[in-house]
Amino acid sequence: MTLWEARRACPEAIILPPRYGLYMRYSRLARELYNEYTDLVEPFGLDEAWLDVTHSARLAGGDALAVAREISERMPVELGCTVSVGISWNKIFAKFGSDYDKPDGLAHITPHNAASIVWPAPVRSLLYVGPATERKLKNLGIHTIGQLACADDYAIARVLGKMGTVIQAFARGEDDAPVRPFNPLLSDIEHEVKGVGNGITTPFDIEDPITARQVVWLLGESVSQRLRAQGLAARTIGVYGRDFQTLASRSRQATLPNPTQITREICVVAAELLVSDWDFAHGEKMRALGVRASNLSPAQNHPQLDIFGCEARRQRMLDLDRTIDELRSRYGNHAVRRLSELVDPRLSALDPERENVVHPVSFFA
Repeated sequence: MTLWEARRACPEAIILPPRYGLYMRYSRLARELYNEYTDLVEPFGLDEAWLDVTHSARLAGGDALAVAREISERMPVELGCTVSVGISWNKIFAKFGSDYDKPDGLAHITPHNAASIVWPAPVRSLLYVGPATERKLKNLGIHTIGQLACADDYAIARVLGKMGTVIQAFARGEDDAPVRPFNPLLSDIEHEVKGVGNGITTPFDIEDPITARQVVWLLGESVSQRLRAQGLAARTIGVYGRDFQTLASRSRQATLPNPTQITREICVVAAELLVSDWDFAHGEKMRALGVRASNLSPAQNHPQLDIFGCEARRQRMLDLDRTIDELRSRYGNHAVRRLSELVDPRLSALDPERENVVHPVSFFA
């Protein structure tokens, strides 16, 4: 449950702050263990990963099942925590298997037993079937993964569009997506970058537009800093906010006249998008929000010049951003800070660039 629900259910509960650095450390240690069995390790968020041991299992003295058992045995001994493992011929059913028998479970899903293990499960158990998709499927009388697999293709596509065709293929085990290896130098998987984003769940409720703008600027700085580090510029800026009670999300985006990696240009647009979509004056609050830059292109491409000569001013802003990036890379992200972060003590400890690392969480390359 969410924190506000937990506090309401148990007012005397003591809430401890998360130890994100420790979580990252164990995530890295687990990945190092996986790399002893194969170099094909694809992270799926911080605490999940796909491993392809097709050509390396024999080197470990067995098959995929033997490797899974050995990892399950080593994890509590070496890291002090358990791991649930799913084994299958495709990534979708392997993911299902890792969720099937938690904690410390091991599920081996084959073409022969998939119908008896996967198909009876609720359709919500399938990757990329969220609450909204689940409601639409239930309106069609589809409650299990097996019912989705056997449903009429046209009916699913008509209700869910292209994504309906994708999840129906997932339900049938029709997935041949390869495991994309992790590149520790890039802290990412090898794929074409479609967007750069940063989100955060604040330790307090955002109840006014001023605070909302300040947090958006924190996130926008992190996003623009990453764009410059990767030599990219974005033409589309998007934001989302999540209601602190219902957890319902709203998102908006806008396309700029020209691609940019300038902090001010990104943050001004992001802040306006977010604030215009929330009615703080009538009590709306948010707890989670994010900023995303997409529609990317190489930053070295020549910009479209304008007749008013604004490019010289834009270049000065970009030079300033790069100078700040250099200072932060040397002395930490708090070396150069905005006054708003110091005025509001709730913001002074937030460091989106360091504490909210964007990890590959999408199945799709």
